[in-house]
Amino acid sequence: MEKRFFDAVATLTGTTIGAGVLGIPYVVAQAGMLIGAANIIIIGAAIIILNLYLGEVVLRTKSKHQLTGYAQKYLGRNGKRLMTATMVFAIYGALTAYIIGAGQSLASIFPALNAETFSVIFFAIAAAIVYFGLKAVEESEFLMSGIVIGILALIAAISFFSERFTTANMTFTDLSKFALPYGVVLFAFLGAVAIPEMSEELSKRKKLLRNAIIAGGAIPLAGYILFTIAVVGVTGADTSQIATIKLGEVFGQRMTVFANLFAVFAMGTSFLALGLALKEMYNYDYKLNKKISWLLTCSIPMAAFLLGIHQFIPVIATAGAIAGGAEGVMIVLMHAKAKKLGERKPEYSIKSSRIIAILLITMFAAGVAYQTIGRMIS
Repeated sequence: MEKRFFDAVATLTGTTIGAGVLGIPYVVAQAGMLIGAANIIIIGAAIIILNLYLGEVVLRTKSKHQLTGYAQKYLGRNGKRLMTATMVFAIYGALTAYIIGAGQSLASIFPALNAETFSVIFFAIAAAIVYFGLKAVEESEFLMSGIVIGILALIAAISFFSERFTTANMTFTDLSKFALPYGVVLFAFLGAVAIPEMSEELSKRKKLLRNAIIAGGAIPLAGYILFTIAVVGVTGADTSQIATIKLGEVFGQRMTVFANLFAVFAMGTSFLALGLALKEMYNYDYKLNKKISWLLTCSIPMAAFLLGIHQFIPVIATAGAIAGGAEGVMIVLMHAKAKKLGERKPEYSIKSSRIIAILLITMFAAGVAYQTIGRMIS
């Protein structure tokens, strides 16, 4: 298989797997492993189909765009506005979650200071890096993603093969919480922004895009299941919102330091990548100066934190269900439009299926409704 193919797979896998995986074990432990695995498999499969749809949209279009550009081309100005709002909402949710999570992880290593203090320290450092826009951070994003995946695999292996792992933790099931993992799992699978980049990486070998998308979606799916089994098998119902915190308590000080430093690293790299991307969007796309772009990027998540939003799971669940759901619906609609309005013959074509399109739209719309109503009730 060609190097370009593996580069494309790595791009999608690295974009998808981030700090969101740290929250999956908690929601799975609350609902039960059977329900959690079903959520991961169903959502993972849906995202692979969605990414294949988007890949075809990219291949049917002569000009180069990112998601907002394709939305404008096939769904009009309102489509672009909605896609922009969706992406911005998702990024703000993620940045807020990383401020919360990094503080909690650091507090578990250094209990002399509380989580809120560490959150402010983490934010100050990360926001400063986003302000100066260090090129080294942008250029090393791929390497950092590889490190995140490697350490996740190591933590999973240690947990899975330890004496504390027990299958008894897998037997609990609460059917009333079937939808509980949805938002967190969807958040962890979001990576559609990588598809246009994959097409560019493949250059004249775009016929490989379909298989690259399938492989790049299957790797996170399998990895999330294995990591979740390993963690829940050790910590069971006591699984923490950020999986590494409870793992550290179970395995002792060395694991506390190692696992939670990794969690901070994962959230830090994700914060920088998303923060820089949002700042550049304000700067380049909306012609705002760099200081205002930075202020808009960093002030809103910090304001949310200072106003009392301190729970990691509810934030990523809301961002995943609402932003991921809206993005999913728009990609389905874009695919249908591109079938009719596309400018070139694509290297692959996904057969139109009204049933699959309806199922996907229903799932994403229901997820948005569930999360929105659930937040209002709570």
